[in-house]
Amino acid sequence: MNVLLAEDERINRITLTDLLVKEGHDVTACEDGEGALGHLRTREFDVVLTDLRLPGAGGLDVLKEAKARSPHTVVIMMTAYGTVDTAVEALKMGAYDYLTKPFAPDRLLRILQHVRQFRQVMDENEQLRQRIRRIETSSIVGDSAPMRKLQETIRLVAPREYTVLIRGESGTGKELVARALHDQSPRRDHPFVTLNCAALPASLLESELFGHERGAFTGAVRRHDGYFERAAAGTVFIDEIDDFPLDLQPKLLRVLQEKEIVRVGGSASLGVDVRMIGATKKDLQEEVKTGRFRADLYYRLNIIPITIPPLRDRKEDLIPLAAHFFEKHGAREAFRKLSPPILEYLRVYDWPGNVRELENLVERVIALSDTLGVEEIVRDTLQIEPRNGETGASRRESGTSYSSLMELKEREIITWAMEQAGGNVTVAARLLQLPRSTLRSKLEKLK
Repeated sequence: MNVLLAEDERINRITLTDLLVKEGHDVTACEDGEGALGHLRTREFDVVLTDLRLPGAGGLDVLKEAKARSPHTVVIMMTAYGTVDTAVEALKMGAYDYLTKPFAPDRLLRILQHVRQFRQVMDENEQLRQRIRRIETSSIVGDSAPMRKLQETIRLVAPREYTVLIRGESGTGKELVARALHDQSPRRDHPFVTLNCAALPASLLESELFGHERGAFTGAVRRHDGYFERAAAGTVFIDEIDDFPLDLQPKLLRVLQEKEIVRVGGSASLGVDVRMIGATKKDLQEEVKTGRFRADLYYRLNIIPITIPPLRDRKEDLIPLAAHFFEKHGAREAFRKLSPPILEYLRVYDWPGNVRELENLVERVIALSDTLGVEEIVRDTLQIEPRNGETGASRRESGTSYSSLMELKEREIITWAMEQAGGNVTVAARLLQLPRSTLRSKLEKLK
């Protein structure tokens, strides 16, 4: 680990430096507080080992600077017996531990061993958070050309601070895209706050979004922080923004232009640090022409437009989506009940409710398939009649359905092999008794 040692006693400084170097640590030693502060301003350290009393700036100053520069830096205080109370105060300020002089070298090495273990846990937690983000992002399922383009747009736009307007029909997954933008942005560790304009009456919308002061109206017995304040340093997602009241749109425009709000009943302007993402199911340009939406607000929102394709325009994603929803709801095995005739029903249906309608169908199949036939559930839910008077079970499989089913089975088998092999293509190919080049080709084909 990288260790900054601040010790004014020369013998102690040399002894501790030699001890730490012998244990494999990279040590930067200094004799006073000013020197320690200077190093902290130019470099990040894993551990700061500082005496409480130093010439110039004291150990508490070093502690404050270390924590301000890097909250993950571990600070260990060294103190004489008479200043233990001050060392305890340092613990309250964020110090990891303290040592009372004189102390045995083993005591320091044990603390550093605990620090190393602590940092390993922290690193593992960060890796876990990243995996969770990748899993959440992977909820945007689909390998069709429109979905590949959508995911690439998210990847490019997310790290930047542009205002985004997501356009798409009801049920296409606009909030999912907004969450992906947030999770892949520098604001990912801060709040993601969602507001649906259609779900709140106009009388409450202003107060909920911008907050209100005590006494602003009857029942306002205390100050209320709105969504923009609660989302500090994060993202505010406003769904159904086409329903945003016309008389409140200037206040929303002010947020985008000035990064300021005024609470209901207040007069002071408050700065807000948020990224705003809007979503609409309507054509906002048409809303502007009819006078239901302000042109200046539309242009501020429409800096980066993202359009989500409807499900009927990406039918090749149907099977992966259905598989995803069965797994999401803990019924992976139930997916096998979707026979080729049923898959054909899914393929010919237009899906006016888009992905949301597909997920609702999956939940219905899971809930009822023990008592009703899956084909009957699907036909009744989608209101599809068998063609030419034949039942779905008696119809021949179409080439498309057969091809889709075979691709799905191949994907399942290869996924199993890669999981068993821990992601090692050579081992997976051996399990499947395939040439490595063949498996690599299939992996590329199946993305």
